[in-house]
Amino acid sequence: MGDRGKYFILIRGTNMVEKFDIKQLRYFAMTKRLNFLIGSGTSVPAIPLMSFFKSKDNSDEEANNLLSDKVKAVSMKVLEDISNANDEENNKAASMKVLEDTSNANDEDNIKAVLKRYSEFIKVVLQLLYHANSRQVTKNINIFTTNYDLFIEKSLDELMKYESFVFNDGSNGYFNRILDSANYNKSVAYRGLNDNYLNELPTLSLIKPHGSMNWERGQEDNILIRQSVVENPVVVKPTGLEGQETFLNNHFHDMLRVFQLELDKQQSILIVIGFSFQDKHIAKMLNRSLKNPELNVFIFCYSESDKQKILTNLGLSDCPRNLNVIAPNELEEKYKSKQKSDDGSEWFSFDISNLTELLRDVSFEEQLE
Repeated sequence: MGDRGKYFILIRGTNMVEKFDIKQLRYFAMTKRLNFLIGSGTSVPAIPLMSFFKSKDNSDEEANNLLSDKVKAVSMKVLEDISNANDEENNKAASMKVLEDTSNANDEDNIKAVLKRYSEFIKVVLQLLYHANSRQVTKNINIFTTNYDLFIEKSLDELMKYESFVFNDGSNGYFNRILDSANYNKSVAYRGLNDNYLNELPTLSLIKPHGSMNWERGQEDNILIRQSVVENPVVVKPTGLEGQETFLNNHFHDMLRVFQLELDKQQSILIVIGFSFQDKHIAKMLNRSLKNPELNVFIFCYSESDKQKILTNLGLSDCPRNLNVIAPNELEEKYKSKQKSDDGSEWFSFDISNLTELLRDVSFEEQLE
């Protein structure tokens, strides 16, 4: 059976809700060009959503600044043990100053919990890389994220101590690492001792359209990637202000061009988590990419109510054949989390931890049969 036939296998449960075909998603993840789009929902509760800051009757600018301060404080905490020794005292002092206004007693526990979730997710992504068939697709997985925190970088840094893979953050250089989107086209191969073969090394590429807390604007209007949080990081504000500055606007569209090109490739798959497509630029690009018949998109909703919000943000009344918007009630109970509302009613959620289990809970041999 070809991909197109297998893709539309759905299992109808006894409650008449169509159950999503998890096995097919895993098969795609192993055999196609795999891309992830990760949004701000994946860093909760360490970093609240923008709605948390806007709910205090703040202006967009005030909400942006509060969010940026919170992300900066959390990122400093995440990087405490890998920041440059010369910056240690300055980082701690700045971190403490920001945390005075944005922290609570549970902050450190929340940061540790979120970091662990990211680390477990990256481990599973790497397993997909190791078992991918390089004769079918390149051994590269792209992670696009609009988050400018440093949870993913920290997770990758720890995993590189004992895992064998290449981390591509789009930079070139040694002392001054300069971001250039052309670097995402590179691949690295291991050459035999006698130059008798080339073996492509697994590569994980991280693309951050909204910038990062360790990105600094250079004197030549380039972006320098630092090893610690910088005083004035290059970040695109999430409330529609990204068009107000040419420098940021150029970067934003340069990174989105990478996103568009990857989704336009043959045999591509996009898995979305923690992202509701309120960013109109990204929503527009996804809609355009869905015209590629070989692209398959899987958007996982945090809650049942998010499904309609996402479709509305995408400007869709129904899903095209190569788009799946999956609510928690369409998944088996072991792949979702039970929550309780203030009124005592129960509901189910789906986050990056659930996605990790969904991708991990199968033998790789079974998927490659």
